[in-house]
Amino acid sequence: MERAITGFDRDDVGDWVAQLACGHRQHVRHRPPFQQRPWVTSPGGRRSRVGAPLECRLCERAELPEGLVAGRRSPSWDEATLPAALRRDHRLAEGTWAVVTVESGRARLTARTDPPLDRALETGDTQPVPPAVCHQVTPVGAVRLHLEFFAVPAAPNGEIVADEMPDDADEGGDPACWAGLLCPDCGAVLDGGPHRPPCTDG
Repeated sequence: MERAITGFDRDDVGDWVAQLACGHRQHVRHRPPFQQRPWVTSPGGRRSRVGAPLECRLCERAELPEGLVAGRRSPSWDEATLPAALRRDHRLAEGTWAVVTVESGRARLTARTDPPLDRALETGDTQPVPPAVCHQVTPVGAVRLHLEFFAVPAAPNGEIVADEMPDDADEGGDPACWAGLLCPDCGAVLDGGPHRPPCTDG
């Protein structure tokens, strides 16, 4: 399932992480020959990928991202009052997650993920539903359930491209401008890759 990249930040060890429209985050390392992403090493390269699709396996597994903003909660429905729209294929809006909670009884939730999600929910079970994925909820006998909705938080100013370097740092110019991008002990470029032995900083 592809999700749009909305920005980038770095993890605790300095590796680049893509922020996705679904709320998940995914590493986008450049470690040739196995991981070929030279674009991630420059501010311009990262900016060029904002809006580009990236496969999100966490959405395929319907795993709820961290940091979502809680929204409204539906009424509690039973097998008679569950809206018809929820019983047939429908989708959540982009940037919106739902969590189905079965208060009592049983229901079946199916979703067109890859592989398809087909789950029998019993009393106390919950099931996240990703944005923009066709799904439906079917009562299995007597049931009482409700939905809670969560929003992916909007990034400041619409998007984040977290760079520690100025915008023109990759455009050439005075070599002295690159001094801050090198490890003072071993001379390795500080792009998230390994330092040179016997450097202790990497």
